[in-house]
Amino acid sequence: MNDILLRADNLTKYFAVRRGFPARRLRQVHAVDGVSFGLRRQEVLGVVGESGCGKSTIGRMVVRLIEPTSGKVVFDGVDITALAKRDLRNWRRRLQIIFQDPYSSLNPRLTIGSIVAEPLVIHKLCTKTEIRNRVADLLKKVGMSPDHMRRYPHELSGGQRQRIGIARALIVNPELIVADEPVSALDVSVQAQVLNLLGDLKEEFRLSLIMISHNMSVIQHASDRVAVMYLGQIVELAAADEVVMAPCHPYTVALVSAVPVPDPRAKKERILLKGDVPSPIDPPAGCRFHTRCPHAKPRCATEQPELREVRSAHFAACHFSEELYA
Repeated sequence: MNDILLRADNLTKYFAVRRGFPARRLRQVHAVDGVSFGLRRQEVLGVVGESGCGKSTIGRMVVRLIEPTSGKVVFDGVDITALAKRDLRNWRRRLQIIFQDPYSSLNPRLTIGSIVAEPLVIHKLCTKTEIRNRVADLLKKVGMSPDHMRRYPHELSGGQRQRIGIARALIVNPELIVADEPVSALDVSVQAQVLNLLGDLKEEFRLSLIMISHNMSVIQHASDRVAVMYLGQIVELAAADEVVMAPCHPYTVALVSAVPVPDPRAKKERILLKGDVPSPIDPPAGCRFHTRCPHAKPRCATEQPELREVRSAHFAACHFSEELYA
């Protein structure tokens, strides 16, 4: 059996910027620019980076909520970016998404039971009696009571609403779930509960996960491998612990330095990057990080580095990774 469940090949997404009346297309936002990666079966791939780096856009392209400008997504051997919408419906149940805001992603006019059952109704997978039993059983699995089926989203806490979002994604037994910032809108005390729940459900349902977050601590805890993004491109890809303990890209080093250490006596050097993130409308030539990189050289301003293997199964897009982090 092929171990790769999903493969993204050179994914690109540009959004047009329009002004005036009638609206004229002036420039393009380079949201995602040439991203490639693979996801193994029952693996958790973390995608981390600053806000606006293209993380969520990648997640939505993977499940085809957003159409890519170019590139393709191959799921279980089939290029789903080439499927017509009528053919894509049969694949929807195999790819699901958990949204960042658990409140706005739930229909306030529907009860919790109707929200969780909706995918079963759309795909015509169960009878009415079977639907009720299946929803009640799944609510128990995500730490909720079947009595919550009669409630509405506004009657639940943020953590409970996110559990409903998880249940809705799981109800059709998908193979892949994209979790787009699943804990960023929750209290810190609830975040660990939801992350542990996702880990338990991943083992029980034999899921593959793409975990999107701006929080490196969350990504390290929840992921097997981590892809670090900067301004629409992957700059580092490796096992989660290796990315945190031995990063090979200056941007990753700066990200890791910002992660709080639980020991108040521990001393840790914080790396502050100079300047602001460049505009994705007009990204820098060469290495996109060179305008803020403390190790930038003239070559970085003219030549774009490739994402290459600098250690065993550790990839980085930096001309000088071996020299800086040998």
